[in-house]
Amino acid sequence: MSNTKSMKTEILFGIHPVFEALRAARRNFFEIYIAKENALKRFEKMVAADSESYSIGQQLKQISVKNIQASELKSMAATEFHQGIGAKVSPYPLTDLSDILGSAESNPFLLLLDNVVDTHNLGALVRTGLCVGTHGIIIPKDRSALPTPAVSKASAGALEHVFLARVTNLVNTIKELRKKGVWIAGMDKSGDHSVFASDLTCPIGIVIGGEEKGLRPLVKKHCDFLMSIPQKGPVNSLNASVAGAVTMYEAFRQRGI
Repeated sequence: MSNTKSMKTEILFGIHPVFEALRAARRNFFEIYIAKENALKRFEKMVAADSESYSIGQQLKQISVKNIQASELKSMAATEFHQGIGAKVSPYPLTDLSDILGSAESNPFLLLLDNVVDTHNLGALVRTGLCVGTHGIIIPKDRSALPTPAVSKASAGALEHVFLARVTNLVNTIKELRKKGVWIAGMDKSGDHSVFASDLTCPIGIVIGGEEKGLRPLVKKHCDFLMSIPQKGPVNSLNASVAGAVTMYEAFRQRGI
């Protein structure tokens, strides 16, 4: 295999992230680590059951597989939640915004995240975004969770398939998208449009705010409209990943399942 000493690498962990990264074929694999026999058996069953198992099998022939202690994998992955399997891989492949728009053709369906800093929320949003067919996910470079192995684990490997862009300035990106004909819909509990009464069939970018303060004022200002999710009960807002899931699935429904 190639010499990885001078290359940036990271340790993917968990059965689904390692398997989905192989399926997506967007990362370079250098080594796979097995710390539990049942993890290997489960992984092999997933490979055998997958319709693309031949291509995955060909990849696996080129990758060194090592048996190590669970404590060693815990140290390498910096977590005990590794499920007995890990892999040394190249970093997550970010996508340029222009490439995301190019893949969307005439009717983009985008997800923009404004200061979502919780790893599990990002992972859940990524997983839903993949399920509903978003063309890409956009996050700011600062004050945001990054597409780390922990996010891949939280997304059950969905991160390995989505197109994700990191931008320097989210407001400038929103301005650019609006110039290109993309409507920007911000999620806000005080929004005067119900998500269920809003037209989400057009080229759309849905903006989800951070866990504590929601959308920043300047981001709100540059949205075309603000949407809210009707609800009952004493709690006045939904978790960011839940609000994102409700909204993305409503867009999915409107755009034709």
